[in-house]
Amino acid sequence: MYLEALRRYPVKSMLGEELTESEVSERGLAGDRARAVLDVATGKIASAKNPRLWRGLLTIDGTAVPGDEELSSRLGREVRLIGVPPDGAEFERSVPERVLAEGIEAEVPYTVGTLGGASPAGTFFDFAPIHLITTSAIARIGALGPRGTVEALRYRPNLVIGTVAEGFVENDWVGRELRVGEEVVLAVIVASPRCAVPTLEHGSLGRDADALRTVAGHNRVPVFEMGPQPCAGVYARVVRPGRVRKGDRVRLT
Repeated sequence: MYLEALRRYPVKSMLGEELTESEVSERGLAGDRARAVLDVATGKIASAKNPRLWRGLLTIDGTAVPGDEELSSRLGREVRLIGVPPDGAEFERSVPERVLAEGIEAEVPYTVGTLGGASPAGTFFDFAPIHLITTSAIARIGALGPRGTVEALRYRPNLVIGTVAEGFVENDWVGRELRVGEEVVLAVIVASPRCAVPTLEHGSLGRDADALRTVAGHNRVPVFEMGPQPCAGVYARVVRPGRVRKGDRVRLT
């Protein structure tokens, strides 16, 4: 296995950038989710997981963010760009099956989550600081869908791991460690439950409801007390920091 792609997202839920190498600390890739958008009216962190309100975030380049006034105008709500999350920061996650059934503009039920259950304090990660997915999983989702392909970018991974086995191979990595390059060690925590985000427009990529529908139909995995969830990829925490580079060897231990 090898590190096929390396990505970071400087602002939560905005478009990111591909890297050739990066430092990795307990806070994930250097500069990843360093900032987020705060909804002034509710005090919650804006997340495209609630597409009715925040799908517009995925049209904005997170490496060149406009000021608060322009950002508010583009998103249709008063917002502020922040670098430190408020205490007990929360975000909304629309029920993905309801989004599929009723559309991205419908008012559907949502759950409220607290940032960073497996991340250091003061970060903007939904759960863990590293999200990775394999080329095998991407190939499988694509093959099962009507287009015959799907883009890894839709799942917003930090690491895309090149693999030769078929299917959702990373499901079996939970509880094990990955060595990436010569220095970095990651502990795989849990499969990544998918929300509506993969179905949305990502910059020049159009909508693709099957990016979620296919996963929901073919890869439901138990996730803590949530029970079986549509999953693609896995979350991990950093056991040993260091530097990673595109093309690095990846070993499962």
